[in-house]
Amino acid sequence: MSTTTAEPGPAPATQPAADRRGLLGGLALGALMVVVALVVALTGPGVPSSRSATVTGAAGTQTIQVTLAGMRVSPAVIKIAAGTHVVLEVTNTDGMRHDLALATGQQTPMLATGESATLDLGVVDADTEGWCTVPGHRAAGMTLDILTTGASAAPDDGASTDDGHDMAAMPSAGTETDDSVTVDPQAVPGPDWQPFDPELAPLPGGTEHAVRMVVTDTVTEVAPGVRQTLWTFDGSAPGPTLHGSVGDLFTVTFVNEASMGHSIDFHAGTLAPDEPMRTIDPGQELTYQFVAAGSGAWLYHCSTAPMSLHIANGMYGAVIIEPPGLPPVDTELVLVQSELYLGPQDGTADEAAIAAEAPTAVVFNGYVDQYVHAPIAVRAGERIRIWVVDAGPQGATAFHVVGGQLDTVFKEGAYLLRPGNAEQGRAQVLDLAPAQGGFVELVLPEPGHYTFVDHAMVDAERGARGILEAS
Repeated sequence: MSTTTAEPGPAPATQPAADRRGLLGGLALGALMVVVALVVALTGPGVPSSRSATVTGAAGTQTIQVTLAGMRVSPAVIKIAAGTHVVLEVTNTDGMRHDLALATGQQTPMLATGESATLDLGVVDADTEGWCTVPGHRAAGMTLDILTTGASAAPDDGASTDDGHDMAAMPSAGTETDDSVTVDPQAVPGPDWQPFDPELAPLPGGTEHAVRMVVTDTVTEVAPGVRQTLWTFDGSAPGPTLHGSVGDLFTVTFVNEASMGHSIDFHAGTLAPDEPMRTIDPGQELTYQFVAAGSGAWLYHCSTAPMSLHIANGMYGAVIIEPPGLPPVDTELVLVQSELYLGPQDGTADEAAIAAEAPTAVVFNGYVDQYVHAPIAVRAGERIRIWVVDAGPQGATAFHVVGGQLDTVFKEGAYLLRPGNAEQGRAQVLDLAPAQGGFVELVLPEPGHYTFVDHAMVDAERGARGILEAS
């Protein structure tokens, strides 16, 4: 059974640190839920507490309490008479930072847990909308609609949820599609480009491993001439590969030096996620400790909502835990497959493309056609082991080596094929769903160039391919 310790970052001045530890633990789980039941109080006589609030009467000033939590703004819809002077008292009760911006230009500062801010909207005569500006939060549904009566407003098409939220007024997911960059399949990297090293480092000595992982915003080239601002573990996507044996103890110091809240989840360990997987703000750190109870090729990733955006924007990596008695090989590689949803040059991932499950590219180790531009050198007749992890966030993989056959297949903790059995056949593909992992082994029969691909051919053509150059 694994042991977990967690060091909280500094608590807001409005809340004791001990209370904040408990709140963050509970709310980290709540942040993973798309729908959270919330209670909202609105000032003024006769105003209900619900996801849809109606303010009657235009005389004087109406002050409305607005809560930010669980990837939702509550109330999500405010209906007022045109001409009402509206003041919003905005409070963040969530375990991660949020703000509220309005289309009229008013905006709260970024609010930590328990912090509040006031937005004086003045006299409101027309409909307007608001949203949290943290990347991904608007697309995930963290929006507010202020609807007026007695003035020109969009007609009600009847599209609403049970809680009164007008779905027709919801903004479309993402705002970056129009200026998203594209990949030129004929382009080549510049002379200073360095490929991601695919070789698996040898097992470290001992059974206890201390690791420090720092999250930063990193402008990274992901295809020739194409740059994105990725959220990275230790400056690269994928992050560093952790390597160990069954029973090893990993103590990870997780440090957030990025511009927004992040978290980390290691599938290689089993533990209650409340504390070690909570979202921490910039400038904070925590300790994540797990025991590798089973062998496998495991995914780790940021678990801050919306997870699809955080993984797509670079927050993933692999943990390799060797099965007992694994024999040495001549060459051992790690390939992490993922999808790119390109936003504007130097920008972050296109949230609309993520929601539509329409990747711009599919890649091994973070770069389009990386090992076509830099083939991996191996030797014919020698044994090659390739660990594969599918980071997604959405697509599966069918890993295949053109011209090779797999005599060993290890998938999700179990051998499907092992050499030495005269009656055993061979395999052509290691198929993995998102978050799954395993390894294959093969011996290339002669010198030449052996292309490896995701055999979902559209994904291969989008960039999930490389070359083993056998001498």
